[in-house]
Amino acid sequence: MAKKLRIDKILSNLGYGSRAEIKIYCKKGIVKVNDKVISNPGTQVDIDDDKIEFNNEVVRYREFVYIMMNKPDGYLSATFDKRDPIVLDLIDASYLTFEPFPVGRLDKDTEGLLVLTNDGQLAHRVLSPKKHVPKTYYAKIDGIVTVEDVKAFEKGVTLDDGYETMPSQLKILESGEISEIELTIHEGKFHQVKRMFESVGKKVVYLKRLSMGKLKLDETLDIGEYRELTDEEVKLIEER
Repeated sequence: MAKKLRIDKILSNLGYGSRAEIKIYCKKGIVKVNDKVISNPGTQVDIDDDKIEFNNEVVRYREFVYIMMNKPDGYLSATFDKRDPIVLDLIDASYLTFEPFPVGRLDKDTEGLLVLTNDGQLAHRVLSPKKHVPKTYYAKIDGIVTVEDVKAFEKGVTLDDGYETMPSQLKILESGEISEIELTIHEGKFHQVKRMFESVGKKVVYLKRLSMGKLKLDETLDIGEYRELTDEEVKLIEER
């Protein structure tokens, strides 16, 4: 089934200007569809089949954008905040026309894999409690992490508000005064990783998300860097 959108919406979404500006461009005759000048900015266009040109350059339209970011410490996983910097401050303005948002949240002081998109249906599926999409974290813990902790996490622990977590997989990388671990959880409660360790008398001092579903953080991305996901990687986000 053909999907049609107004030409001014298409061009404004792609960053060619505001809708008011697109209206002016149409009057100037620099917008074409199938080689015909379009003067009406409300003209409906088939985004799959019609040929769109702006100032004699072919326009490639896409509805969704998918971005992988290596989130740095100090940024909020939000689309707006009056006081603190947000992750959208880190991406090029050309992407902002798509109005992307974070798929789930990472705490302000947490680093690592963050997916941003404007695909609301994908975000809903990934975040749905029924899906139990796994998320793996690397953390440094103030305290000696033990085999008993591994067993407790495997059974599920009780958080400070009485919530009992689902079973999770705790892997000890190094045990000492500052332990290093990897933890895979299958839900996303508020501050969950930190609260899980607090439930066994320990404190997270550094936290980084490594993966979501089967999508792993691109190790070539420095802190604060990002890139678009491939089609194959988008599918990995939901896989368990």
